[in-house]
Amino acid sequence: MPAAPVGQTRQVDLLTAVRAASAPDDVYDAFVAWAESRGLSLYPAQDEAAIELVSGANVILSTPTGTGKSLVAIAAHAASLARGGRTYYTAPIKALVSEKFFALVEIFGAESVGMVTGDSSVNPDAPIICCTAEILANVALRQGVDADVDQVVMDEFHFYGDPDRGWAWQVPLLLLPRAQFLLMSATLGDVSDIAADLRRRTGRETALVTGVERPVPLHFSYERRPVHEVLTMLLDERQAPVYLVHFAQAAALERAQALASVKITTREQRDEIAEAIGGFRFTTSFGKTLSRLVRAGIGVHHAGMLPRYRRLVETLAQRGLLRVICGTDTLGVGINVPIRTVVITALSKYDGTRMRQLSAREFHQVAGRAGRAGYDTAGTVVVMAPEWEIENTAALAKAGDDPAKRKKIVRKKAPTGVVNWGEGSYERLIDAVPEPLTPQLQLSAAMLINVIGRGGDVLANVRSLVFDNHEPRARRYALARRAIAIFRTLRDAGIVTSEGGSIRLTVDLQPNFALNQPLSPFALAAIELLDRDVELGRGPGAEAPGGSIGSGHYALDVVSIIEATLDDPRAILSQQEYRARGEAVGAMKRDGIEYDERMALLEEVSYPKPLAELLVQSFEVFASSQPWVRDFELSPKSVVRDMFERALSFGEFVALYQLGRSEGLVLRYLSDAYRAIRQTVPADARTDELMDVIEWLGELVRQVDSSLVDEWATLVNPVADPEAPVVPPAPPSVLTNRRAFTVLVRNELFRRVRLAALQDDDALAELDPGVEWSEAMDRYYDDHDEILTGGPARSPRLCVIDDSTAADGIWRVEQTIDDPAGDHDWRIRAEVDLAASVEEGAAVVRVTEVVRL
Repeated sequence: MPAAPVGQTRQVDLLTAVRAASAPDDVYDAFVAWAESRGLSLYPAQDEAAIELVSGANVILSTPTGTGKSLVAIAAHAASLARGGRTYYTAPIKALVSEKFFALVEIFGAESVGMVTGDSSVNPDAPIICCTAEILANVALRQGVDADVDQVVMDEFHFYGDPDRGWAWQVPLLLLPRAQFLLMSATLGDVSDIAADLRRRTGRETALVTGVERPVPLHFSYERRPVHEVLTMLLDERQAPVYLVHFAQAAALERAQALASVKITTREQRDEIAEAIGGFRFTTSFGKTLSRLVRAGIGVHHAGMLPRYRRLVETLAQRGLLRVICGTDTLGVGINVPIRTVVITALSKYDGTRMRQLSAREFHQVAGRAGRAGYDTAGTVVVMAPEWEIENTAALAKAGDDPAKRKKIVRKKAPTGVVNWGEGSYERLIDAVPEPLTPQLQLSAAMLINVIGRGGDVLANVRSLVFDNHEPRARRYALARRAIAIFRTLRDAGIVTSEGGSIRLTVDLQPNFALNQPLSPFALAAIELLDRDVELGRGPGAEAPGGSIGSGHYALDVVSIIEATLDDPRAILSQQEYRARGEAVGAMKRDGIEYDERMALLEEVSYPKPLAELLVQSFEVFASSQPWVRDFELSPKSVVRDMFERALSFGEFVALYQLGRSEGLVLRYLSDAYRAIRQTVPADARTDELMDVIEWLGELVRQVDSSLVDEWATLVNPVADPEAPVVPPAPPSVLTNRRAFTVLVRNELFRRVRLAALQDDDALAELDPGVEWSEAMDRYYDDHDEILTGGPARSPRLCVIDDSTAADGIWRVEQTIDDPAGDHDWRIRAEVDLAASVEEGAAVVRVTEVVRL
């Protein structure tokens, strides 16, 4: 947006101004004055949308990236506040919801803005609420026309066509007729049917603000030269920052590493980057790679990275310090990173099911990131030809005009099975408008329960949802059949009763039903089956000796129940299965099993699934009385438990399963598990051992990326600090949480116990090169047949910590080895280096001796 005239400095308090406004024109004038006080003047499309919003009309805003849709959303919120209404901002991802929350707090004040997610809520009664689309959809299902929703601002509205999540964008349009709607996206396509339906339902005029010319025009080109040559040209022509778009995380990182040999920055620019980075901690293996790349002016950005690494790249890019960023198309979802040039490396992608060419919507979503309003007079979009076309072009250029040489060239073709593209595909996509959005309404038991829980004329409410929607006729009848089947299941389970034509629930719904960990009620029921007083130490199974349910390690069994209710982290599970199968093949070869039999047996090997039999049986019993849980999949797995049992740090877990490209996924799963355990397990079910695990997990996540644990504390008391550093600060000292640090120390000792039980002398020697582990273990096995590693072996009673020497910077630790005879006559003695632990963000333990008493 163009800057306001020089000298415009006085900031206008928008909240005070709009609440003092007595007419729509006054609200409009107050908003314009506020924008100008911030150095902004409205583009024509923004002006048109703002006028429609203050007049009370719905607005569908489909304008290119860079035309200031966020400013229109602020106008909408201002109009709602002026009328004393309640307005909801929705987006597809929590990161964007959180970003908008902070932005709106800065504009309207902390008391006026709240946020509600499936994990938590901040100021939930505020007049402006930020949430994901699913949250608002469930509010609409539960409360219908009586919902306290006067306005809805839907960002990235093209998710309406998402097969899995599109229902959440359609439901509010169907069930909130009192609300005013602002629907926004750069790539909507033809939305005339949606506009007509909004007019009918809400009785409001619905304005389409679309087809606007970009304030920063785009220049497109198709390149048949290698990427490094194209990039060099763009840098020489001052077209940086350049975003190199890939459709696989591995490809993005490989490209960045390949560019490390190209001179991207000057010495002065590298010095500026180093100063901005300061003491930022690059603690993981990928982090060390990223450190080298960003110091050379090259960023990497994709969803598999740790959040703090992504934020670092975004912040350095916003400061203009990165000249090249290699990443995936995820940058196109609402992230504010200034880019002058976008280089699209392919026009095909794997969509989770198959390889296909990009849709027009996907192409324009990515291309639209080019060109920075207020910085660039134009943006540049370069589309790369396929590698085989580039090689053919190079061969023809080498042959020159010699007909004989050109004739001898064997032209390469697209490999078999690869989706090809060419200049024709490129030209078609440039001119193509985004495809029409396809409605994706679904019906689940949880949705139907929410509608029934609303009360009133339930049959009419369900009939309206099923037949009066955006779906084609055949689809509506399919939804009706689905509703009847779900109703019968709920009735048979006794959750719903139908008497005298009145349909009602027989149970009370919790306030956050279907929003926060929908399988939590099952998890609570399953935890009740466990015997918390038994620590028998047997491996994971369905029933421990003596009739006790579980594996004999209550704390870890609770973890396994919670993990079974979480979404599957596919990348982690596939690597766990790959390693398990590799170990199984090795064992079968040693046992002399023939190849064909090995292959057959291998099909039964999967990733670890503790308590699987118990959980599946319990789930079936629970579902017989609570059939709505079948909408959600129970999935036994072991990620947190695997890490704890192996006594691994985050980096060691990532290295063990070769998950360097998916560090962000690993950490997100661990943080989700941490929150789920804390929120789900009631106080009376928490033993000291379970609290140790919870504290350990929280500290582990915090040391890797403190934002994922501390973000809610920040949200409760947001502070805008203009002097904040350019990069996120290091997490608090690992010594701050003594309980968690104690567990980290115990885990380091128990890791030695576990390796000794496996008789892995090499791994022990690597951990403690100065200790004669092999000799000590030979002497131990002269006395005992094995080393026990079950629940009792992990008991805090067998690990004594002496912190009396903390003033000298060390703790002394003694771990008792659990032997079958119960003699407890072998000890591992060690020292904990406190200063090194603070530096590493982990317990640094050095074994001094292994002795028999």
